[in-house]
Amino acid sequence: MSWARIARRIRVPLGFALAALYIWLARPTWLSFAIGACIALLGVALRAAASGHITKNAALTTTGPYARTRNPLYLGSIVIGAGFAAAALNWWIVVAIAVLFVAVYLPVIGSEEEFLRGKFPEFDDYSRRVPRLLPRFRKGTADTGSFSWQRYRKHREYNALLGTLAMVIAMAVKLVWVR
Repeated sequence: MSWARIARRIRVPLGFALAALYIWLARPTWLSFAIGACIALLGVALRAAASGHITKNAALTTTGPYARTRNPLYLGSIVIGAGFAAAALNWWIVVAIAVLFVAVYLPVIGSEEEFLRGKFPEFDDYSRRVPRLLPRFRKGTADTGSFSWQRYRKHREYNALLGTLAMVIAMAVKLVWVR
C-alpha cells in the first residue's frame, strides 16, 4: 500500500488527534484568539465556496475557487490550520501543522491529481493554466460558475464549519476558565 493511500485514510483521525494536542498546548491571548478565529473562518468560507462548485468524479470542476487553484478545499484547510496556529501562540503547534500538511496532505493531493489526470483528459490543460495550491489572481481569467447549496450539503461541508466552531468554543473556554 502506498504512503499516499495510507495518508488519505489517516488524515481525518490525525486531524482529531492534532485538535486534542492543540487544545492542550495552545496558549492564546484574546487578541491572538480573535485574529486566529477570523483567519480560520476565511478558510471555512473558502472550503464552503469550493464544495458548492465541485461535482466529484462526474466532471472536472474548473469554476469558482477551482478557477484560481486546483485544490481550494486543501487550501481552505491550510488557512484554517494557519488561523489556529496564529491563535495558539505555540511554535510546536505550528511545526505539527506544517508536518501534517507536508507528510499527509501533499501526498494526498498528488494522488488525487493522478486520479483526475486519468479520469479527465482535460486535466493536463487545466493543470497548466491553474496552480496546484497557491491561487493565481488575474483579472478576467476566472469563470465564477454557479454555487450550489445542494452540492454544499451533499458534500457535508458544514462539518468543517462545525469543527471549526467547536475548536473556537474550546479555545474560548480555555481562555475564560484555564487562565
